Amino acid sequence: MLHYGRAILICVYAVASLFGGGVCQSDNLGLKNGYITINTANFNAKVVRDAQVLASLSPAGDSFDFLPFDLISARAGNGQYHWGDITFRYRESVGSGSWINGDSAASRKTVTTSKTGTGVLASSSLNPTLPTGPLNVTREWIDVSGDLGLRFTIGNTGKSPVEIGSLGFPAEFNSIFTNRAATDTQRLCSLSDPYIGMHAGYIRANPVRGTGAALVVTPLGDTPFEAYRNLVEPSYAATAYGSQTFEGFYEWQVLSKAWAENEWKDAEPWNAPSSRTLQPGQTLQFGVRFSVAKGGVRDIDSTVRKTGTSVAFGVPGYIIPRGATAQLFLDANSSAVSFSSEPVESLAFSQLSDGSYGITPSPDFWGRSRLTIDYEDGKVQTIHYYVTKTGTEALTDMGRFLTIEQWFNDTSDPFGRANSVMSYDYETRSIVTQDPRVWIAGLSDEGGVGAYLAAMAKQVIQPDANEVSKLEMFVDKVLWPTIQTKDFAVRKSIFYYDPSGLPRYSYSSNIDWSSWTSWNKDAAYAIDRAYDYVHVAAAYWSLYRVARAYPELTKSHDWKWYINQAYSTVMRGMQSDVGYNRLGLMGETVFGEILTDLTREGLTSQADALTESMRSRATQWDSEAVPYGSEMAWDSTGQEGVYYWSKYFGLANTATKTVNSVLGYTPTVPHWGYNGNARRYWDNVYGGKLRRIERQIHHYGSGLNSLVLLSAFRSNPTDSYLLHVGYAGASGPLSNINEEGFASASFHAWPDTLRWDGYSGDYGPGFLGLVLGSGTYVADHSTFGLLAYGGALSTSDSTEEVSVQTNGPVTRRIFIGPLGVLVNVDAGSIASFSYTRSSGAVSVSLTQLPGAPRAAAAVLWVERSGSGDGDSAMYHVSMPEATRERMGWRIPLKTEGDVVVQLSKN
Repeated sequence: MLHYGRAILICVYAVASLFGGGVCQSDNLGLKNGYITINTANFNAKVVRDAQVLASLSPAGDSFDFLPFDLISARAGNGQYHWGDITFRYRESVGSGSWINGDSAASRKTVTTSKTGTGVLASSSLNPTLPTGPLNVTREWIDVSGDLGLRFTIGNTGKSPVEIGSLGFPAEFNSIFTNRAATDTQRLCSLSDPYIGMHAGYIRANPVRGTGAALVVTPLGDTPFEAYRNLVEPSYAATAYGSQTFEGFYEWQVLSKAWAENEWKDAEPWNAPSSRTLQPGQTLQFGVRFSVAKGGVRDIDSTVRKTGTSVAFGVPGYIIPRGATAQLFLDANSSAVSFSSEPVESLAFSQLSDGSYGITPSPDFWGRSRLTIDYEDGKVQTIHYYVTKTGTEALTDMGRFLTIEQWFNDTSDPFGRANSVMSYDYETRSIVTQDPRVWIAGLSDEGGVGAYLAAMAKQVIQPDANEVSKLEMFVDKVLWPTIQTKDFAVRKSIFYYDPSGLPRYSYSSNIDWSSWTSWNKDAAYAIDRAYDYVHVAAAYWSLYRVARAYPELTKSHDWKWYINQAYSTVMRGMQSDVGYNRLGLMGETVFGEILTDLTREGLTSQADALTESMRSRATQWDSEAVPYGSEMAWDSTGQEGVYYWSKYFGLANTATKTVNSVLGYTPTVPHWGYNGNARRYWDNVYGGKLRRIERQIHHYGSGLNSLVLLSAFRSNPTDSYLLHVGYAGASGPLSNINEEGFASASFHAWPDTLRWDGYSGDYGPGFLGLVLGSGTYVADHSTFGLLAYGGALSTSDSTEEVSVQTNGPVTRRIFIGPLGVLVNVDAGSIASFSYTRSSGAVSVSLTQLPGAPRAAAAVLWVERSGSGDGDSAMYHVSMPEATRERMGWRIPLKTEGDVVVQLSKN
């Protein structure tokens, strides 16, 4: 919502009331005394001479710096963390007593340089910069086979045992966007994400632009990655720590018991918290290793493996539905000797082949499950899964919750919100009728449309008669008469703060209404935000699809009315009085769906007008170095629209650049929360209940950015990395749906919380991404062979025949990568499909969608995409009952049982 203004003062007054303030800073690192230059075969680095913390880290022969060396003078104060710092908590009464803090950044003093030995590049005693106590800490920068290593030796110089309950290594990267032009951010900055996997854990970092060498930080020796703690720093104007332009930093926690007993006591940790006990005179060593992934993000796993760290690869990812068996491939130096899950027996394990395992959820389990693998060499790896209900069950629950629990029908409401699906607070079990961020209660903006947009989009893939009836009522009583004006403009909120104009309405006295977010009627009724038009158009398009495939369900309007409403809303949003419409808009892949349907319906004049409107935007983006503008200073929302239309109009360079951009902020790691989780960290301030800047897990960015990667994979099915990351993102919105059907806006990643937000907020756009992109995908992986995402794959003895049972949330879309064939249907369900490798013949089994109304027929579309085997010939349907309709084939469905459709090449 807010465009983050650039600070220009030397000492920050306040970044904004939502972000907090700061104080003046000084040089406590001793920058005036210079740096120690460290070179290894793979790195060029600089260490601050006095503090001996890492200031600069570049791959050898590359000018790109993973650290913010250009801002080192603005990060030289006490309390500002760098690689080489250490934090810890200890107590001398083992098992009881208060913890004592140690923090090398808290009050810096020049460290004592130590003599270096073989392989040691710089060494120092940290005792001068740490509190007096029994622990002696030595830090070494070492050469590890051409990589850079950071090693700490901790000794107990006291006379009694010491329990270390926390040990952390602050991790700094150049993720500071403050005061940078977009081109500089792309050129200089990087983003990092963790795999909190114990001895197999690592941190991955890569340039924001998604190209160039990446960096991995892996354990040295016995250094498990147990927790990932957010670091508190002072905020200065030059960097604005903890703001929309600078998320902040985290630390690798080797031990976390001291935090888990105190600040984190109400959270369920990723891993079991632990401590270590040091006897008098005993020492322990911990450390990390920095390695270059020269091939970029696609080379991260192989680079991790080269360090001796075990690597896991899960298909279809780590969010898995009950009733399905996921595949897990392990590559490690040591043999796995045991598997266990927490909660106990939440997952079952079976060995499929050497290094390959089947992971099957318990039929009654739902939620987070930690898989623990014990290796013969004593190391431990944890892999984090999230088990959902089956796709059909989860969507049924969500639809019911949205249209019953979140259904607002108070006809005395002065804002005209009666008969609508509204934002919900699950913690208080109540509809959010008031919030100082008025859009949340105002059925517009992402934070206010999340509920009704999810309810609408759900009907596209799993319609329900009662839900459609209510949603049509919403259209006729709220969406068309109030949210929109009669010329199709979309208001920013229909709830507003105006106590003088509404003297009989009881605004809550417990809410502070003085913020800029509490718009008056004029501000709320403004129609100048293009993002809002996407959601409304998507709602109409959803009901168009229902009216076309299940005409008996829509009573108020026919399909022609709904598609015209969708089209007219899009075109109104492109007019000159609407802001941001020259930017890529979150969810605007649906504009492409509207265009496709206009074309299929023969509505040529509307299709042509929409095409030209989109062409002018795409042409502009093609001329821009960084075409991902936003109302925010940096964002991950514009890429989806930029990619869709760049690809549509054949602007290959911009399309490729955009795919790389998405890969730059969307990681893949063996953790359900971070796998496919596109970078978002400020939206809880605008749409969540717990408002703070933090890495959000499966906010709507996951589902929407997955559209880019899945589409790119369909164009290039030999690049299975795109599918692996994209499908993970598309699966994210399933994890947001709880057992009752409530869908949260996002999961809080800070270790003191680790739970879903209480608000439904802006969930809907991410779910729209799932609807538009998910399905069942087949890929031929260069290492693991044929894989199915969203289905169970089997092959004949000769491997010539391949069969797949679908089991994902969207069973109306399949893509066969080896053939480059995409199949979509608009009704019923694709229960299974098979294909022959040599001939390319495809067989599709259509059935009625379980739990949904019966459809008389389904229209099936086949597209050739990408560079699969064989020529680019189109396919045709080989069955006498099929007739051509809307550029596809109309296939009559049985009331019960399957209809098998044979697809052959022309």
